[in-house]
Amino acid sequence: MLSGYPGSGKTKLAQRLVSDNEDFVRLNVDDLRSMYFGATEPSKQEDFVYDTLVTLRDVALRSGLSVVIDTTAPDNNVRDLLLSTRMRNVTQLLILMVVDKSVLEDRNQKRQLTGAVEAWDKVWQSPSKNLPVMKFRNSSPAEFETNYYVLADLLTSKIHPFKRRFFTHIYPRI
Repeated sequence: MLSGYPGSGKTKLAQRLVSDNEDFVRLNVDDLRSMYFGATEPSKQEDFVYDTLVTLRDVALRSGLSVVIDTTAPDNNVRDLLLSTRMRNVTQLLILMVVDKSVLEDRNQKRQLTGAVEAWDKVWQSPSKNLPVMKFRNSSPAEFETNYYVLADLLTSKIHPFKRRFFTHIYPRI
């Protein structure tokens, strides 16, 4: 699951993962909101949107696909809902997008999203300690590519997420 500020590069990363891996699918809360209600902002029907997302996730997992959940997910209740499944042998990883605030503000200004950083800060919670987390730095195209290489290697590793070189990227606390 990808988590981070609006404008942090979650969708770019999710689309790249799906493009590079034929057995990956991307599920996005904003896409579902837009499809059902014509807008990406949270609606009165959030329970319906999230129920749909977890149902789609489980159908994809049962079909043998890997699921990339592309959402801001700033709090642990949403993360727990999106990552809890009855499917067995599912590897869970929270990928936390880390971007310099000035870069975020510039990206969101270009997208005409005023106040997005402040709104996200108000609801942010540090991830649960029992969940493996990878910091994915994305303040520049070079950082994105470097971190994508590390993530791709992690996802194909037979001993992930405990390869020695990932210790600086995977951390139990923020």
